[in-house]
Amino acid sequence: MRRRVAAGVGFAALLFLLIQLGALALVPTFYAEGYQTVEDPSDPTNSLIYIGAILVATAAMLAAFKFDLQWVVRGFVVLATASLSWYVFSVFLPPLPAIGASVAVAAALLVYPEWYVIDTAGVLMGAGAAGLFGISFGLLPALLLLAVLAVYDAISVYGTEHMLDLAAGVMDLNLPVVLVVPTTLSYSLRDSAPDVGSGNDGAETDGGDGDADGGDGSSADGADEPSPDDDQSLDGDDTQSPDGDAAEPAGEIRDALFIGLGDAVIPTVLVASAAFFLPSSLTPSLGVPGLPALTLPALTAMIGTFAGLFTLLWMVLKGRAHAGLPLLNGGAIGGYLLGALASGVPLLTALGL
Repeated sequence: MRRRVAAGVGFAALLFLLIQLGALALVPTFYAEGYQTVEDPSDPTNSLIYIGAILVATAAMLAAFKFDLQWVVRGFVVLATASLSWYVFSVFLPPLPAIGASVAVAAALLVYPEWYVIDTAGVLMGAGAAGLFGISFGLLPALLLLAVLAVYDAISVYGTEHMLDLAAGVMDLNLPVVLVVPTTLSYSLRDSAPDVGSGNDGAETDGGDGDADGGDGSSADGADEPSPDDDQSLDGDDTQSPDGDAAEPAGEIRDALFIGLGDAVIPTVLVASAAFFLPSSLTPSLGVPGLPALTLPALTAMIGTFAGLFTLLWMVLKGRAHAGLPLLNGGAIGGYLLGALASGVPLLTALGL
């Protein structure tokens, strides 16, 4: 059991790392290609507009599931996958091959949505989205975005629990709204029916059809509805526990964890923003090959994110639902500020003021 838990936690960390390194590698080229999505990245209202878009999209998806329009949600996510994949591929490939590669990723999701296909698409989407937002959200807007979404995440999980229906609908679509973290080599997402755990979009556990170890006390096929403590959001903002508050039996572990893609993307926005917007005279590049944008504040923001991730997974594996972004965003913000101050950046400059 300990080996499986360690392997799952390690693989989750690897996915986060790939998204963060990918975003940092893409930042300079994205800016050079003119992919910045706003005219004034320092305007804090950019964050409020994005948060408003999240609320609207969440309401639209809930309505789609209520009226059995899952195909609309599937189509939107697949289209978003192709679009964000194109941004990434366009950095390395000529236009036509980039289009072909992005279409291939989207087609693979529709034809063969196995966990490694979903994770590959999720890493491409996550790196592309974090890179785009990183060059479009200045330091103050990025900090505001992380802080507000952390509060919203906590409210949606511990308070209103309004993401229950969305969780049940999204998890059945087998799309890169979540990252899939197997804890056994025999796990197949296509052959299993996920248990929807709690948390806005973060990590849950799934036993699959071949859950020989018993999992968390219920089979994957036995949960038609999420438990009262279950939740899942559009952005993948939270981490889900095994069947809500039910404690996991000793010596048993589920076959897969599900971590919301937004859990990785949102804190990485600050990592990319710190690398791009802090003055290079104060925070020079660390000189890592292939990562010219990596600076000390960006690195410490990454470290803070991982501190939040490991704490979050430790709490979830104890068998209770927890919101993900308060820990992940809090770790990223704390790590960033420590790195900025250690680099000699004045506090007001670090805050984007």
